[in-house]
Amino acid sequence: MLVILLLGPMTHLASGLMSQPTAYAYIVPALMATLLLVFVPFAAGVGLAFFDAGRGEVDSYRFVGLGNFLEILFPSSHAGNSFYFTLGVTLLWTISNVVMHVAIGLTLALMLNRPNLRFRGVYRVLLIIPWAVPSYITALIWKGMFNYQYGAINQALILVGMSPINWFGQSFWTNFFANLATNVWLGFPFMMVVSLGALQSIPKELYEAASMDGASKFQQLRSITLPLLKPALFPAILLGTIWTFNMFNVIYLVSGGGPDNQTNILITEAFYQFKVLGRYGFAAAYAIMIFLILLAYALVTNRVTKATEGAY
Repeated sequence: MLVILLLGPMTHLASGLMSQPTAYAYIVPALMATLLLVFVPFAAGVGLAFFDAGRGEVDSYRFVGLGNFLEILFPSSHAGNSFYFTLGVTLLWTISNVVMHVAIGLTLALMLNRPNLRFRGVYRVLLIIPWAVPSYITALIWKGMFNYQYGAINQALILVGMSPINWFGQSFWTNFFANLATNVWLGFPFMMVVSLGALQSIPKELYEAASMDGASKFQQLRSITLPLLKPALFPAILLGTIWTFNMFNVIYLVSGGGPDNQTNILITEAFYQFKVLGRYGFAAAYAIMIFLILLAYALVTNRVTKATEGAY
C-alpha cells in the first residue's frame, strides 16, 4: 500500500529530474534531509504507538493495536493526571500566552511605529533581545529570578513590604504563573516584529484621507489598522499557537511540571511517560495525539481565517 501511495510522487519527481535537472538539484538535498530527519522518525513513532514498548529489548515489544490510544482517552481511575486534565492545562497555557503575546506585541509595535518617536532603532533592538536569546537560557534565568531565597522577584516583593512567595511550592497557580511570565517574555518580540512590519506596509494615504474625513485615532485603528493587520497577524497567531502548545523548554526547565506534574502540558507529559516511566509506546501515542490536535487546529483555523492565503 505504501509503495502504491508513493508511486505517483516518485514518478513525478523522476520526470522532473529529467526535464529540469538543475532546479531539482537544489531541491533534492533538502528533500532528502527532510525525509531523513522528519518523516522517518515520524513514521517510526507512528509504528511504535501501536506497541507496548518499554526499556526492554525490542523482542519484548508486544503489539497492542489501539490499546495505547484507548488508555489515553479512557484512563483508569487510579492513574495520575488524565489526558483531559493535561489537555485543559495545555489549552489554558496556550490561550493565555498567545493572548498576551499579541496584546503586548501589537501595543509595542503601535508605539514603535509612531513617526515622532526618538531612538526607535535602539528600542527595536532592545525589544528583540528576548527573542534572540535561546529559550533554555531564558528559562534558566527566569527560574533563578523566581527562586524563593535569592530570586530577584522575591527580593523586589520584600522591598515593597510584601512577603516572599514560594513560586515552586505546592500551588498550581504560582508554578503556572512562573511558566507563563517566562514564556510571555520569550514570545512577545515575535508578534511585535510581525505587527511592526505589517504596520509599516500600510499606505500613509489611508490615514491622511481618514483624518481629512474627521476620523479619530481610535476610529483609524479600528477601521484601517486592525483590518489591514489581519493578513499578517493570523498566520503569526497560527504559528505562535503551535509553538506555544509544544513549548517544552519552559515547562521542563522552569517548574519541571510541578507540583506533582500538574503544570505539565501534553508535550512534557509525553516526555515524562517516555523518560521517567519508560513507556515508549504510550509516549509515542501521546505524541500522535498532539499531532492530530494541532493538525485539526491548523486546518480549521486556516479554513476560517484563510491565514495562509494572500492578503488581497
